[in-house]
Amino acid sequence: MTLSEEQIERYARHIHLKEVGTEGQEKLLAAKVLVIGAGGLGSPLIQYLTAAGVGTIGVVDDDTVDMSNLQRQVLHTTAHVGSAKVDSAMDGARAINPGVDIVPHRERLTSDNARDLIHDYDVVADGSDNFETRFLINDACFFEKKTLVSAAVLRFDGQLSTYRPHTGSPCYRCLYPEPPPPDDVWTCEQAGILGAVAGVMGSLQATEVLKEIMGIGEGMAGRLLIYDALDLSTRMVKVKPDPGCALCSDQATITTVTT
Repeated sequence: MTLSEEQIERYARHIHLKEVGTEGQEKLLAAKVLVIGAGGLGSPLIQYLTAAGVGTIGVVDDDTVDMSNLQRQVLHTTAHVGSAKVDSAMDGARAINPGVDIVPHRERLTSDNARDLIHDYDVVADGSDNFETRFLINDACFFEKKTLVSAAVLRFDGQLSTYRPHTGSPCYRCLYPEPPPPDDVWTCEQAGILGAVAGVMGSLQATEVLKEIMGIGEGMAGRLLIYDALDLSTRMVKVKPDPGCALCSDQATITTVTT
């Protein structure tokens, strides 16, 4: 791939980085990333992936833009209230960088379509807001051998990790073997969230996706970042593969995507 003059100008600050350069930018332009969820995490994630020149960005979301979303879902505007989030995300992304191919998937991720949706992408970014979907994404990525960069936010807190069990690192189930009972889990609607926290975690998630594509730096596979906005603290926790994991261990009992 040869960069055009317009691309050289647009991505000049990337190209000046010795860790990125022309080769790294070409990798970004050739990459395909699937973003699941166009909400609080998905918004900054899509914005920064688009600005960085990731060539193809798929967006999975079956929801519409609500006024209550705008406090944190910064890709959407008041004018888009009532519109499909994938359409709003596509409009916002194209305004940032028309050279990126945005592929809207206006559907809910299920056990029936997860592997088909994930199959054609290089990296999957989980910006979902519920445990059922997180486990579904993890399992589908495992069977499709796709790298998963996952983030989560609630109230003033955030978490971030990368899962690559196909290369020997742990999967999401190594950390959380089973979804918690629904009654034990608060949603953003119930517990609230400081909007900027979603921006912080979505931006960190985008950074990890870009690193994975270019193969630079130290990735988050085998590590979990825990962020607390109230005292601006971070904690890094090492995560090892669970030898009894129901999905990725030699003792696996999960053989298909069923969540």
